[in-house]
Amino acid sequence: MASITLGRYLFERLHQVDVQTIFGLPGDFNLTLLDRIYEVPGMRWAGDTNELNAAYAADGYARIKGMSCIITTFGVGELSSLNGIAGSYAEHVGVLHVVGVPSTSSQAKNLLLHHTLGNGDFTVFHRMSANISETTAMITDIATAPAEIDRCIRATYVHQRPVYLGIPANFFDLEVPAELLNTPINLALLPNNAEDEEEAIENILSLVKVAKNPVIISDACAIRHNCKEETKKLIDITQFPAFTTPMGKGSIDEHHPRYGGVYVGTLSEPAVKKAVESADLILSVGALLSDFNTGSFSYSYKTKNIVEFHSDYTKVKSASYPGVQMKQLLQRLLPLIGAAASDYQLKQVPEKQSLKGSDATDPKTLLKQNWLWGNLGSFLQEGDIVLTETGTSGFGINSTTFPNNTTGINQVLWGSIGFTGGAVVGASFAAEELDPKRRVILFIGDGSLQLTVQEISTLIRWNLKPYLFILNNSGYTIEKLIHGPKAAYNEIQSWDHLSLLETFGAKDYDAVRVSTIGEWNTLTQDKEFQKNSKIRLIEVMLPVMDAPESLVKQGELTARINARQG
Repeated sequence: MASITLGRYLFERLHQVDVQTIFGLPGDFNLTLLDRIYEVPGMRWAGDTNELNAAYAADGYARIKGMSCIITTFGVGELSSLNGIAGSYAEHVGVLHVVGVPSTSSQAKNLLLHHTLGNGDFTVFHRMSANISETTAMITDIATAPAEIDRCIRATYVHQRPVYLGIPANFFDLEVPAELLNTPINLALLPNNAEDEEEAIENILSLVKVAKNPVIISDACAIRHNCKEETKKLIDITQFPAFTTPMGKGSIDEHHPRYGGVYVGTLSEPAVKKAVESADLILSVGALLSDFNTGSFSYSYKTKNIVEFHSDYTKVKSASYPGVQMKQLLQRLLPLIGAAASDYQLKQVPEKQSLKGSDATDPKTLLKQNWLWGNLGSFLQEGDIVLTETGTSGFGINSTTFPNNTTGINQVLWGSIGFTGGAVVGASFAAEELDPKRRVILFIGDGSLQLTVQEISTLIRWNLKPYLFILNNSGYTIEKLIHGPKAAYNEIQSWDHLSLLETFGAKDYDAVRVSTIGEWNTLTQDKEFQKNSKIRLIEVMLPVMDAPESLVKQGELTARINARQG
């Protein structure tokens, strides 16, 4: 074929970068674009329940596949998605946001169209999104449209940030040369400045040579910017003790002999806190130092010998190297760092924490958070994708030992309650595309679930088979621990959770409730339950004010900080 429509060109390009599922909702300004999805073999339209959930789903998909695409309609649709898009921007997740906008003739005539503010301004929503996008584009010329689409896809993938692409409704069926598809989109990083990179390497090696007590800390952007393999090699070559942050959990195989645990400032296990804070050199890979990722900024390094590897700059002590990207820098550094670390005397990593509670084996004991998270690792399998919601789950998972190659999804920085209720959909689509046997496991509180519960319908529609663990502790426990333990605004209406799957149309499913250690063990040790052969909902009954120790401490820290600021 000599030419194809611009709409098909977009989906062919997305398919070339392994985006196979498109998220979003139909609207009259994007309907003819959506027709073109079905012309590309292997592509599917998820059809989410609302735009916010679709944005969360796109985020979850991108964290597994590398990037994703959400399509919304002008105004009402795109604005409904922006909370989710902002979260992807904050947390470095590559989501291409395609918006069907009114035709160029309608805009030129300043028509008083629906979905507008009624003032003739057709650019206002584009301007809103610009603040939470790596770059934006509004197609105005069919001759340059394919190049703009390619640029937007490249920026989404390379920078791991949302990108806004507006396409007028009259452009979807315009023809462009099909031969353009024969040239793949260049997804390679631009080269680092050679002189700056060389200087950074020299300074890093000089610090490594004299370090007696160095550590490596891996954070979120080691995952987002595809540096897990480089981080592993850094640990293997140097043999330095290695730690993650909460956002970086899953970036290091936790059975690696040099893995020491999760560092969260004052909220860390004592041995982890001591090991990190007594270091005389810290190699920090992909840090995102938010309050909940650092124990309310309670990092207490004793050294100024800190090397920060970031996606778009490197910092060695006080010297900054803008544009020196960590992936290429680490690849250059790895063959050299072994010799520099040759005098390092192996230091013991902290022992893994043991389970707490003398009644940990009594089957009649009621479930509590510390026991749950301490024992969860025995249910998890290699390759699992584990989503933990903002709240008790997000803090508790730090006490769980992941099997190798386990992927953790959380939203520690943006912290939008209900995020994982949508993200589990995207993660489930991605897992099915990569390996249908790969399990997707969600932990979400009863309060958070109420924000995004409709997206369970999308899971059932596509016969996706995640595990949905609903932690029922009667309301917003994380909020109660910060302020208002008895306040009405922290309470919620109780739901019949075991009826949810049937309500949303599921035919082949499991829905069970567990409240004791014995019931948990019986369920999770069942061989059939361990297979993701159907969608499963498990309601986990927990005491109202029970919470992981780290969350209790975080709540106390936050309450004190808020009191001082007040």
